[in-house]
Amino acid sequence: MVRLLLFVVSILSIQSCVDRKVKESPNFLVLLSDNHYYEHLSCYGDAVVRTPHIDSIAEKGVRFTQAFCASPSCTPARAAMLTGQDIWRLGQGANLWSTLADDIPTYTDLLEGHGYLVGHDRKGWGPGNFKAGGRTRNPAGHTFKDFATFLEEGMGERPWSYLLSSRNPHRPFEYGKGVDSGMDLSKVRVPPYLPDDSIVRADICDYYYQIQAFDVEVGEALALLRDAGQLERTIIIICGDNGWMMPRGLANLYDFGTRVPLVISWPAQFPARRVVTDLVSLNDIAPMILQVAGVSIPEEMNARSLLPLLTSQQQGKTSFSRSFLVMARERHAICRQGGLGYPGRAIRTDSFLYIENLFPDRWPAGDPPLFGDIDLHMLQGKSPTKEYMMLNKDDPKVRPLYELAFMKRPLAELYNLKKDPFQMKNVAASPTYSNVKRRLKEQLWNYLQETKDPRALGKSVTWDTQPYYKERDWIGRPRPKAQQLFGLEEAYPYR
Repeated sequence: MVRLLLFVVSILSIQSCVDRKVKESPNFLVLLSDNHYYEHLSCYGDAVVRTPHIDSIAEKGVRFTQAFCASPSCTPARAAMLTGQDIWRLGQGANLWSTLADDIPTYTDLLEGHGYLVGHDRKGWGPGNFKAGGRTRNPAGHTFKDFATFLEEGMGERPWSYLLSSRNPHRPFEYGKGVDSGMDLSKVRVPPYLPDDSIVRADICDYYYQIQAFDVEVGEALALLRDAGQLERTIIIICGDNGWMMPRGLANLYDFGTRVPLVISWPAQFPARRVVTDLVSLNDIAPMILQVAGVSIPEEMNARSLLPLLTSQQQGKTSFSRSFLVMARERHAICRQGGLGYPGRAIRTDSFLYIENLFPDRWPAGDPPLFGDIDLHMLQGKSPTKEYMMLNKDDPKVRPLYELAFMKRPLAELYNLKKDPFQMKNVAASPTYSNVKRRLKEQLWNYLQETKDPRALGKSVTWDTQPYYKERDWIGRPRPKAQQLFGLEEAYPYR
């Protein structure tokens, strides 16, 4: 009886220590924008957009200048961030409008299993059908109306993790709002892969206006944290899910589809006012969160924790072991006959970007005439820059840019980022770069084999035939104005 009593006391003591540790663990607030290229925040040097709330977090934290998502597409990028794994390890999760199997752990699953409250609003993980993967809730956590509701319902001593999933700056926009708000078209920096025209500049301003709306959301979330007395205990992570929606952005393995803003702040533990230039992935967030929370990182989570970079005192490059990143693309939108994707793999270093387009016979931007992998799907909504390029494709100034964005691409692309930061001159066929190409190709495929990419192992691949859980997308229906502008039919079946 005495031994039993001692055993019970021991168990209660251990449980008390566990409970105390959980209560003392930090909160995690991830503020996620949708389709947001890394440069487009004032703290990253943009001269037009104004983001004072995000800037204030950057001032108190760590700003990463070479952060990338795992895939230039919402569903796989978010799945990879939640799971800390490359997209080819996620089954159907490598595709847009897919599912994520319940036997693939997310950091939210693991936190919840260790006493955390986990929640999200709006998209969270997705778009897709999480029930098809055997899950009872979104992989990002339990769904709430908004962050305020989560705080009201979940307040207590338990720590929490929340993904505030903004829909900004995803299209559709309120067109004309950027200029109406006072933005100066002449100060807009138009990248050289887009035509420099007032229509394009105004389109960029409208995108900026939506980024400023995201910044307002960030400010409101910070105010809620202060009012709840939770600010000092909360690690704040601000990032975008993938690049912007312009041609050569979203759904492309160029920087404009994969490079995202990333700001992390926890003044109590992470040295402030730091800019880190190491190559990092959004996938690295998951093991960092688990490490800080004292939760074991599962073996299958093959990303690398950001914690050593966050706790370092150094500016700039802090770890020479982070010499490259690998990214991938499978099926984005339904925009090719038979539901085919445009699979590709890419390796990014400080100096070079090497891409392999695995089926160069397919249309990278989607089958003409809709080019549905660029911007709003199937010209269903207004996409001013895309439409300007399509209407003016025979203009000598526009034609080369149109071909880069819309036309077919070779198997291999190689860009010297020091000489060609906008990735406009493919040097893969140049003898000058033959050694660089050979080295990067070998490094890329070695990594793919080590991480068990079915495409690298010669295994059966089913991403082109897996379900796409938005049935109406199998028929492209351009809006009436687009039909008129481009002489289009009312519907384009893709089955």
